[in-house]
Amino acid sequence: MVMLSTDENIVTSLKKVEISVIVPIYNEVENIETLSNSLLNVLNGLNKSFEIILIDDGSSDGTCELLKSIAESTPNIKGIRFRRNFGQTAAMAAGFDYASGDIIISLDGDMQNDPADIPRLIAKLEEGYDVVSGWRKNRQDDFLSRKIPSMIANRLISRLTGVHLHDYGCSLKAYRSEIAKDMSLYGEMHRFIPALAGIEGARIIEMPVLHHPRKFGQSKYNILRTFKVILDLMTVVFLRKFMTRPLHMFGRMGLASFFAGFIISAYLAFEKLVFSTQLSNRPLLLLGVLLILTGIQLISTGIIAEIQIRTYYESQNKPIYKVRNIYNYNKP
Repeated sequence: MVMLSTDENIVTSLKKVEISVIVPIYNEVENIETLSNSLLNVLNGLNKSFEIILIDDGSSDGTCELLKSIAESTPNIKGIRFRRNFGQTAAMAAGFDYASGDIIISLDGDMQNDPADIPRLIAKLEEGYDVVSGWRKNRQDDFLSRKIPSMIANRLISRLTGVHLHDYGCSLKAYRSEIAKDMSLYGEMHRFIPALAGIEGARIIEMPVLHHPRKFGQSKYNILRTFKVILDLMTVVFLRKFMTRPLHMFGRMGLASFFAGFIISAYLAFEKLVFSTQLSNRPLLLLGVLLILTGIQLISTGIIAEIQIRTYYESQNKPIYKVRNIYNYNKP
């Protein structure tokens, strides 16, 4: 047994289990008991050892007290309480860190995901996949405020990351633990987990899952999150394409800017030397100089990023590759 450093001194076991279910929760006091019972009914029918980890992300509606009561009175359920609201990504990261199962299942705490889908996700994972992502094919949310922005975001993310999914926002997913625990989550990166897993070489598949209308509580999502998605998407694209070679990105833009500025400046110099053209009132001169300086700065930034990347990998003795299998000759 190990004591966690939380406000309620929650106790959790490090005993190895087969399945870990992690549920980030924020102000879901009306749903937590029903969700816990539903999860227990489904998981008890699998004939596998399991644990349910409920992560309270700084709730203020009584969720903490109910979570504490359930965790202390129910085997296989553990509770983790944050000191304050850190966000869903932090709650997911904590769930991955504290999960001890070979398979990790994640789902939302609002009862819109259906625990009955868990056996299907596990069966698909056991076919040889590393990540099984849920697809809310018949999503029960508002069309204008939720479905339309989600459709646009999913297409954009799929195109830019190369991991093509219909529904990045569905929290109901199944992971092999080695994949989940090898990912570092920051900011609002929880919605990009399949793309991050793809960077690690994970085999990913999507399957339709049930989705129910919210009965209790209020949604924590709004249209303003779209801007966070765009910013985090830029980070994911950089990590996927240029994590080990940042100079290729900055250098490419820097060289383009530098040569554009050089051509403009060369043209103006030709006009000055051949035709004695007055350049002091030519905005094009300022543009040429600006492009040259911008190019130099971008190339310099790329070189600095290269040094930082090398420090990152070499200081941790971290390889730039991931091995799935090793095959050896077997003597007869």
